[in-house]
Amino acid sequence: MKALVILGSPRIKMNTDILLSEVIKGLKSQGVEVEKIELGGLKFEPCISCNSCGKTGHCYKKDDMTGIYDKFNHADIIVIGSPMYFNSVTAIMKAMIDRCQSFWSSKYVLNKSSIDKNKRRKGMFVCVGGAKQPEEGFIGATVVMDLFFKAINTEYSYNMLVDNTDEVFVGDSKELLQTAYEMGAKLAQD
Repeated sequence: MKALVILGSPRIKMNTDILLSEVIKGLKSQGVEVEKIELGGLKFEPCISCNSCGKTGHCYKKDDMTGIYDKFNHADIIVIGSPMYFNSVTAIMKAMIDRCQSFWSSKYVLNKSSIDKNKRRKGMFVCVGGAKQPEEGFIGATVVMDLFFKAINTEYSYNMLVDNTDEVFVGDSKELLQTAYEMGAKLAQD
């Protein structure tokens, strides 16, 4: 079993990355092979809505996104991690998602999905927000993730939504770290 874990935070070894590291440990405890991608280290342009993918099912741009498309297709588990910026995912995460318009177009416009429709994939979203807020405060981010997981033929299985990180560093919370680990292990077992 293979997992693709994508970090959409510009800050390495901080809240989102720390939780993803625990999810990864949980996945690995179940024998899952994990590949982690840090979007901040890649160079790719945003979608320009040229509609090339609406004709071909593929994005014409050749940059660091090109290698990621096949990784989605081969993964059994996809974990996305992003801090919440203005009640949604980060700009770099949204740029990656927007570049996956090619999956959406191939599936819904061309009716020839460029990502295997018969393969079962499970998805998880890890999101941290600085402000103290109820779970509904994450809806802007979770709506984006719902559509993204649909576009890549992935069952949206779990959320780990953590608020109040301006006050509480997740690395100091044994409970949050344990929850992230357990969610990773459970994702591999389901």
